[in-house]
Amino acid sequence: QVQLVESGGGYVQPGGSLRLACAASGSDFSIYVRGWYRQGPGKQRELVAHMISGGGTTYADSVKGRFTISRDNAKNTVYLQMNSLKPEDTAVYSCNYRSLEKSYWGQGTQVTVSS
Repeated sequence: QVQLVESGGGYVQPGGSLRLACAASGSDFSIYVRGWYRQGPGKQRELVAHMISGGGTTYADSVKGRFTISRDNAKNTVYLQMNSLKPEDTAVYSCNYRSLEKSYWGQGTQVTVSS
């Protein structure tokens, strides 16, 4: 089993930056995808970015060039660096890990971009 805890959300003005962190505990040795999703007001949940073991990184078109996903193996943490934030980035951001059999989710962290 894996437990995920997100942090780093908050309120920021347009053009600002935030860094989200997803700290993982527990173990599942078949984890092969680590990523971030978001759900904005009145919208469906969407993929923001994810890393596939041995398979590279994928970003949503709306965040390419502005967001960067990274991983610190020593801290068992995945980060999402978000720059040049826009009001449309406002959402609850959730961390997701996937193995062959299970999908793990954190509780989510709110990001609000507003002037």
